[in-house]
Amino acid sequence: MSADSKIFDALIIGGGPAGVSCAVWLARLGFAPVLVDAKAQVGGLCRDNPFSDDWNASLPGKTSLQVADNLAQSLDQAGVPVWLSCPVHHISHAEFGFSATGASLDSPIRARNVVLATGVRARSLVETSLASDVGLGSSGAASLPGILVGPGAHVVAQDFRSKRVAVLGGGDNAFENALYAIEHGAGAVHIYARTIRAQQQFVRKIPAGGVSVGEYHVDAVARSVDGVAYDLILVFYGWEPCVGFADALGLHRSAQGFIATDMQTAQTSCPGVYAIGEVAQRQHPCVVTALADGVTAAKAIQAKIEAGQ
Repeated sequence: MSADSKIFDALIIGGGPAGVSCAVWLARLGFAPVLVDAKAQVGGLCRDNPFSDDWNASLPGKTSLQVADNLAQSLDQAGVPVWLSCPVHHISHAEFGFSATGASLDSPIRARNVVLATGVRARSLVETSLASDVGLGSSGAASLPGILVGPGAHVVAQDFRSKRVAVLGGGDNAFENALYAIEHGAGAVHIYARTIRAQQQFVRKIPAGGVSVGEYHVDAVARSVDGVAYDLILVFYGWEPCVGFADALGLHRSAQGFIATDMQTAQTSCPGVYAIGEVAQRQHPCVVTALADGVTAAKAIQAKIEAGQ
């Protein structure tokens, strides 16, 4: 894919709600954004969630997949150039701003500003403090049969009927997916959590004796937890940011690795680079806060350009 010689006002990396919102707002404000995404479709994590998005007050009754379709339609209607299946591998400083390269690009993308909206990925067993107990190589547990990492369509595709299921994690995703397995006929479901952080409305629905709190040992190869064998192990250890490609910028990070930003502008420690949505953990993660983050970055870029910076 050729990036020609155009210098865009902003390169938005990531086609989830935050990135799309930023790109649409910049286009509507009269600027020239371009959006790239490593995936083949716009939508980010919304594409991995087939459930109804009941938390989105502006779109009652819509599923996350429908939200993703709406995001793609908004980009099209705003006339934003979109390059899909186009992972960015490296970003560097340039005289005009920034230059981004990737294997799918015949020439670098050039832009005055960069917006990182690459979101997060689910943490696997080997990326946690339990890694020493798991006994896996760098390929991780996700490659083993019966080990499901993170929420999404791959969980929905499972046949839970009569299966013995272990759920690892103490947050909302762990408890919600445990309830999903129970509701879809699992023979036994047990949650293992070092601490419980989930909403009480979910915790109260788990049958008595269905949760163990404290340290536990996972044998992913044998598919067992504390010596008890399971048909499926579902892993919900939270999220990590997808920002390795931007390491050359030397951005300040939080203790958890998320990109540090100014709350008012979404600007990072590198002038001209902004980070929005879950990659920066700026607000409670959901579609509507991601959309707001996109607007914040777009308005900050507008102010910067109009000030001649």
